[in-house]
Amino acid sequence: MKDLLCDEFQNTVSELLIRHQSILDVLSKLQEASARTNRAVTKAVTNCGCIKINAEKKQIPGNISIAELKQFVDSHLNGQICANCEEIIEAEIGRTLFYLAALCNHLDLNLYDAFIKEHKKLSTLRFFNLT
Repeated sequence: MKDLLCDEFQNTVSELLIRHQSILDVLSKLQEASARTNRAVTKAVTNCGCIKINAEKKQIPGNISIAELKQFVDSHLNGQICANCEEIIEAEIGRTLFYLAALCNHLDLNLYDAFIKEHKKLSTLRFFNLT
């Protein structure tokens, strides 16, 4: 069922993508959408203040395993994103997904297949897939 939803989304993008038919347009719009997502998260910190960033160098012991590493790192985020910022960030992520699907369409790739392949790789390699 989920693959049908992803395929339907990708087909809808194909139907709706009218202005940006060039692969160069799609690539630049994908990059712009990603930058807008970054900016929306930044504004949640700097304008709204619903979340805060508290980042500093972590002291990580040299003798720990990769599995134990997660105990010594975090997202550096404090607070809870407010409903307004959540709405804006989700909209920007949606726009990013739109152009990602458009890129897949131009390259005759299936977005769901890419998702599944990445999921299988992550499931198989687990911690050894640190990218």
